[in-house]
Amino acid sequence: MFKAILVEKDDAGYRAVLSGLDTARLPEGDVTVRVKYSTLNYKDALAITGKGPVVRTFPMVPGVDFAGTVESSTHNEFKVADKVLLNGWGLGESHWGGLSQMARVKGDWLLHVPDGFDERQCMAIGTAGYTAMLCVLALEKHDVTPDKGEVLVTGATGGVGSFAVAILKTLGYTVAASTGRPEESDYLKALGATEIVDRAQLSAPGKPLGKERWAGAVDSVGSHTLANVCANMRYRGVVTACGLAQGMDFPSTVAPFILRGVTLAGIDSARCPIPERKQAWQRLAHDLDRSKLDSIVSAEIGLGDAVEQARNLLEGKVKGRIVVDVNR
Repeated sequence: MFKAILVEKDDAGYRAVLSGLDTARLPEGDVTVRVKYSTLNYKDALAITGKGPVVRTFPMVPGVDFAGTVESSTHNEFKVADKVLLNGWGLGESHWGGLSQMARVKGDWLLHVPDGFDERQCMAIGTAGYTAMLCVLALEKHDVTPDKGEVLVTGATGGVGSFAVAILKTLGYTVAASTGRPEESDYLKALGATEIVDRAQLSAPGKPLGKERWAGAVDSVGSHTLANVCANMRYRGVVTACGLAQGMDFPSTVAPFILRGVTLAGIDSARCPIPERKQAWQRLAHDLDRSKLDSIVSAEIGLGDAVEQARNLLEGKVKGRIVVDVNR
């Protein structure tokens, strides 16, 4: 038996509860992992509350991330007692995820925990930090170097935003952080932001083109915010888009792209190929200031607290990251 958050949908409605489950119910996979830590992401909160169409099959164990120890394996690259982590690949959507004490998955989805990290640190980073690093790698790929100008991070007090600010600062960029929570300005400045941008400047319908302000951007918000970010990029600026906190729509025009040569780079962390995942985690091990982790993690909770915290996350009451100790 093991404990997990189980999401069910039937005639009685949609619900997520802490449940005791038999290991015989674990899905197919060639590696079984005893989970040590998971985390709570925006997508997990949508799955737990039913506020978004995340879960594709029921019942479902949510959680797009986990880190733990291999308990059994028939996969060539992983053996018993290996420390492993997983981000994405449909976990919590179509395959039982990480908000659980046990997981069974395809070994092709797993990574070894990088040297220098433990399982808790990996989940303090989680999909949020890994996605932020993918965004930074995309900016570098498109030649957005620190000397090109300021880089904007939207949704900056969230998980992706917090890591993006911290990583960019470490790499020498000048960072502007957009937030609707001015009381968190000191937090963002401590992570490395030199300018705080009021979310209201970006979240309402705007003009097709605005003032040329930023050389690059990391956007986890979408909707009008993403449209306004694109409209205010410098010539040949690059925007990485990785989220939809404001909405899935993109009410923009072609003006930034055909008049300023702006590049909009989509960032998908869930199905990102293994070589790029390894690169991102290697760069996190090298470029992330470990001293920032404690300030980015706002809470460490037990598995039974995940449902309540999911609601708080969707209501914008959570700063940074939530680590879940699944055995607490």
